[in-house]
Amino acid sequence: QVQLVESGGGLVQPGGSLRLSCAASGLIFSTNAMGWYRQAPGKQRELVAVMTSGDSTTYADSVKGRFTISRDNAKNTVLLQMNSLKPEDTAVYYCNADVRSRGWGNLYTYWGQGTQVTVSS
Repeated sequence: QVQLVESGGGLVQPGGSLRLSCAASGLIFSTNAMGWYRQAPGKQRELVAVMTSGDSTTYADSVKGRFTISRDNAKNTVLLQMNSLKPEDTAVYYCNADVRSRGWGNLYTYWGQGTQVTVSS
C-alpha cells in the first residue's frame, strides 16, 4: 500500500513558473525511479521527466532546459520545477513512482491523483 500525493498545480501566465511536489508514503522499502507524466485533453499520457534512485534523469524533448526534476530520497519526494511555461504545457500532471515494499519483493508502479497545470494569459 503506497500513496502518492501531488501538489503545486495552478494557473500561471506564459513565461511563469510553478513547482510541483509529490510525496510517497506507505509501505516503502525502497524507491527506484520517480517522475512526472502529463496528459492534455485529447492526448495520451506522456512522460515529462524521470529520475532514478541514482540521480540519472530523463526529460521529454519539449521540456528540456525549462523543467528540472529533483528528489529528496530521505523523504521519498520528487519535485518538478517548471520555468518558462508555455500554453502547450497545459495538462494534468501525474506523479509516478516505482516502489519496492519489501526487500525480497518486486517493484510496483504507483500513480498520484494528478494536479492541473494551466498556462494562459
